[in-house]
Amino acid sequence: MAAELQVSRSDPWQFRRAAPVAAQPLTTARWCAREGWPVHPLAPGRKTPVGNCETCRAPGHDRGMCGCLRAGRWCHGFHAATLDLDRIGQWWGSRPALGVGVATGPAGLVVIDIDAHACELPGRERLLPGVGISAAVDLTGLANGFHTLGVLAALRGAVSPADDESTLRVRTPSGGLHVWYRNDGVHRWQCSAGSGGGARALAWQVDVRAHGGYIVAPGTVTSAGVYRPVGAVRVPAPLPAWLAGELERTGHLPSAPASSGPRPVPPRARQAVLAAGGGRRAGERILAGVLGEVTACAAVPEGAAFSEKLNRAAYTAGGLVAAGHITEAEAIRFLRDAAEQARPGQQRRCLAIIRGGLSAGTVRPLSLGERG
Repeated sequence: MAAELQVSRSDPWQFRRAAPVAAQPLTTARWCAREGWPVHPLAPGRKTPVGNCETCRAPGHDRGMCGCLRAGRWCHGFHAATLDLDRIGQWWGSRPALGVGVATGPAGLVVIDIDAHACELPGRERLLPGVGISAAVDLTGLANGFHTLGVLAALRGAVSPADDESTLRVRTPSGGLHVWYRNDGVHRWQCSAGSGGGARALAWQVDVRAHGGYIVAPGTVTSAGVYRPVGAVRVPAPLPAWLAGELERTGHLPSAPASSGPRPVPPRARQAVLAAGGGRRAGERILAGVLGEVTACAAVPEGAAFSEKLNRAAYTAGGLVAAGHITEAEAIRFLRDAAEQARPGQQRRCLAIIRGGLSAGTVRPLSLGERG
């Protein structure tokens, strides 16, 4: 088992080639979760999430109040994504034909999705939104997202993401390319579709997968083929500064709030605390108290001692894990959910605090009469 983990962490697809076919999606899902990327199931042979249950498909269904997510079911696609290895084992262990999706926002990822679809060229104003292309410029040969992104990079004196060998790149069955980057934890980049004519777009036939979306995990098999890693790099590099500037220029940040006053604690944060605190075991009730202090930081953008409170909550959780009151996977899930509600878009920084606090807390098992 140790040899399997060592190989899969460095190059899971190298291990996958020697693994039974039925074990491959589970191997991929576990590897992604260990990288800190929440995963959710995709329909067998497809790149879309598994369908909701009958209740969740009903008109007017409220996802925020849905019991399926709290019960560990996969309804609602990337909103159900998890790092819980036990849940991952249940999902893919029982249905090994499921594909693997990664929720890009919670994973702290920005993925540039380059398409190579054969279709008619749009007007010049849509090729590079906000960048004028003179009628004197000959567009002969420009046919897809590789070309438009290459032109944008050339204008900025940068290397096109398609040619960026420093980061994880994944070839898609349709001939496109997914270029994975790590978010800086400060900006909450939003998704966009480069060919959809929406309010935001980076370039024609170039989509952006960030908050509010997901990406197909490397190694996933669909009816069209395999999502294959390119080159030797298997980890995302930091998002290049020039590309971050282009994303900001093209509207990939959420609109500024109308008021600079305190933000209310999001309903989902309250529900997460209630779900942990009303629940099954006393360990979760203890953790709910310190989680409440973390989620309350959502109402105070600065000066709330967020890092200190998150570290304290993680330390408490580590003690509960060491004493056997909750599992490590449960603790990480509760802590990450609370941190995401309080400080959206800072997953990598928060995960580092969580891991440090958990590690320190496990040295001192916490009895149910104590609180860290």
